[in-house]
Amino acid sequence: MLFKIKLFTLFSLFVVMPFLGVGLAYAQFQHFTLNEMEDIYIKDDAFQEDAYKISNELVDLGEAIGNLSNHTEASYQLINYIHSNAYEELQEYRKQHSSLQELLEQSDKQSQMSSEMLDYLLANMLGDPIGQTFGDKSTTKVYSLEEVGYRGYMAKVRLHDIEALELVLAQDKVEPSPGETTREAAERNDAILAVNAGGFYWHDGGLVTLGTTVVDGEIVSFSPDTSLSFVGFNDSGQLVGGFFETREEISEHNILHGSSFLPTLLKDGEKQPIPEDWANTRQPRTMIGHFTNGDLLFIVIDGRREGWSSGVTLEEAQEKLIEFNVRDAYNLDGGDSSTFYYDGDVLNKPSDGERRVKTNIIIKP
Repeated sequence: MLFKIKLFTLFSLFVVMPFLGVGLAYAQFQHFTLNEMEDIYIKDDAFQEDAYKISNELVDLGEAIGNLSNHTEASYQLINYIHSNAYEELQEYRKQHSSLQELLEQSDKQSQMSSEMLDYLLANMLGDPIGQTFGDKSTTKVYSLEEVGYRGYMAKVRLHDIEALELVLAQDKVEPSPGETTREAAERNDAILAVNAGGFYWHDGGLVTLGTTVVDGEIVSFSPDTSLSFVGFNDSGQLVGGFFETREEISEHNILHGSSFLPTLLKDGEKQPIPEDWANTRQPRTMIGHFTNGDLLFIVIDGRREGWSSGVTLEEAQEKLIEFNVRDAYNLDGGDSSTFYYDGDVLNKPSDGERRVKTNIIIKP
C-alpha cells in the first residue's frame, strides 16, 4: 500500500512539473512585459485579461499541488499509525497466545497428575492392572474386582479420539433383529474392550431397543419415559446422562451415542435414590461412569453363580463407586446380559452363558 502511494505521488509530480515550469517562466515574462508596457503606455485589454486568467489558473494549480502535498502527508501519517497499531496488536496477540499455551500446558500437566494419582489409588485398592492397552485412540487399563460375596472386572478408559468409542446395534439394524453377543460385536468392529449396553425386549420376531437410543448422532429410537435413565457420550467424548423428555434436549447436548436403562447411581458424586423394586437385591450388574478426572469407567459384576459370585446390590455398588472417585454413574442392562470382553476374550462368567443383546458399547485401541 505504501509503495502504491509513493508511485502515485511521483506520478503526480511528473504531471504538474511541466506546468509549474511554464507558469514560473510566464510569471517572469508577465512581470517584465507589463512593466515595459506601462513604460511605453501600451494598453491591450484582451491581452491583459488572458494574462490574469492564466495567472489565476496557475494560482489554483499551486493550491491544488499544496492540497495534494497535504493529503500525501496525511496519508503517510495514517499509514504510520496503522502500521504502529498493527505491530502493537501483533505483539499483544503473541503475548496472549503464549499465555494461553502456558495455561493449556499447565492444564495438561494437572490432568496427567490427576490420572497418575487415580492409577495409584486404584492400584492400592485393586492391585496392578491385569491388562493394559495403549492405542492411538484410547488407553485402557483393566482391573480384577474381588470383594466379599462378588467378583467382576473394571476398565478405566482414557479417550484420545472420540472415534474410539461407539454404541453398536446388533447387525447394525434398527429394526427387530436376532441380536448378537458382546464378543461378536467386539470382534466385528475390531474393539479392544466391550460391554453390553441398554435394555431391550422381544417384539415382532426380534430384539428391539428399550427407551431412547442414539447411534452416530442419530436418534434411532425415542421414549419420553422418565423412569428410564439415558446415558450417552457427546461429541467431545464426555459422559452425559439423565432424563430427556424431548428429542431437542438430546440434540442440544450433542449426543453421539447412548442407550437407556435404570437407575442413575451417582450424580456429581452424590448417591441417587434406588427404586423400591430394585433396592437391596443382588444381581449381575453392568455399570458405566466417569472418574473425577474425566476418564471413563466400565464395570461388570458376576452373579447367580454359587461359589463364585452372588452379585452386588446397587447400594453396595454406590459405595464402591464413591471409593473409586467416580463422579457420575449409571446402571446398564444386567442379569444374564452382563458381559465384559477384553483383548479377544470374555473375562467374566455370564450367568447363563454369552447372551445375545441388542446394543453394546465398544472401545477401539
